[in-house]
Amino acid sequence: METTVGAGERTERLLDCVAALRAHCPWTRALTHESLLEYLLEEAHEVVETVEGGAASPEELAQELGDVLLQVVLHSRIAEEDGRFAFADVAEGLRLKLVRRNPHVFHPDGSLRDSFPATVEEIEARWDAVKKAEKPQRESVFEGVPESLPALARAAKLLSRARRDGGALVPPPSSSPVEFEDEESLGEVLLALVADAQECGLDAERALRAALRRREPRKSVSEQR
Repeated sequence: METTVGAGERTERLLDCVAALRAHCPWTRALTHESLLEYLLEEAHEVVETVEGGAASPEELAQELGDVLLQVVLHSRIAEEDGRFAFADVAEGLRLKLVRRNPHVFHPDGSLRDSFPATVEEIEARWDAVKKAEKPQRESVFEGVPESLPALARAAKLLSRARRDGGALVPPPSSSPVEFEDEESLGEVLLALVADAQECGLDAERALRAALRRREPRKSVSEQR
């Protein structure tokens, strides 16, 4: 029966299928890393929509995740054809990174530790320390946050990093802080704020991006390259 086929064999079938498409389908063969980017973003957003919708079946979610996986496999296949790396290298690189960044779970050789006493705060501190050790050339905790993220998502990411690093980016508390009962009420306030901005002829997305640029440390020459 199909269900007896192991994960490894199923993965090989997928890789063989994509390799065949690259060899025999003109449309798939014409794809490049650059032309695939719009599909990667689209498929990722569809996963978000499926999860946030709340009514998706396991089959629907699995299908959307499969579409994201296809993007990874296609990028890997294109790189393999150019002699740079293959899907196996992506998978192994990810495994090694997970082992390296989670020393509260794994020994350096990848074996499990005997106990797992770490708290969430300790895990975050160790994660940040490992990332700093991996990329010592980074001069700021904010490096590595994609500038292409939507402004609201990028603001949340930068603020989270700032709080863990001393709060340089975190704005001072408002003199009359707004309290929200839940995410629904917060969403209504944000929507109203965007509507008010439009009435004033302002772009809320652009305004938030500008506020982030004003608060982020000035980039060094090495970062701008």
